[in-house]
Amino acid sequence: MEKMSIEQLKALKEQTDLEVNLLQDSLNNIKTATGRLEITATSLHDLSLRPQGKKMLVPLTASLYVPGTLDDADKVLVDIGTGYFVEKTMNEGKDYCERKINLLKSNFDQLIELATKKKTVADEAGAILQAKLRQLAPTT
Repeated sequence: MEKMSIEQLKALKEQTDLEVNLLQDSLNNIKTATGRLEITATSLHDLSLRPQGKKMLVPLTASLYVPGTLDDADKVLVDIGTGYFVEKTMNEGKDYCERKINLLKSNFDQLIELATKKKTVADEAGAILQAKLRQLAPTT
């Protein structure tokens, strides 16, 4: 990096800063998705403990609930993405959530490692750029 020109260093720093920001956004999205899946897994567990015929509120959206009655707690609909739902047993639904949580945690760890490396490159480029700019500045 020390052989790069000031323009190249500026471009490298800007690019790596942008990549770090994008990785941070991805990390935040993974945290959010993991949190939702953990809430879902807890909800599935709670649902499995309720007796058949139990009156409850059923979520249609995040803020809209309708009254309903629990018919069969062993069958659940699992959102597998892009508007597709699959009927699964309660245990299959719990297993699905756990697998997704583990996958997201693994991806999170990999992204943390990558973001740390990118941040180190950006910091090095910034330090070298500052040093080169100080050398070019007239000393008074």
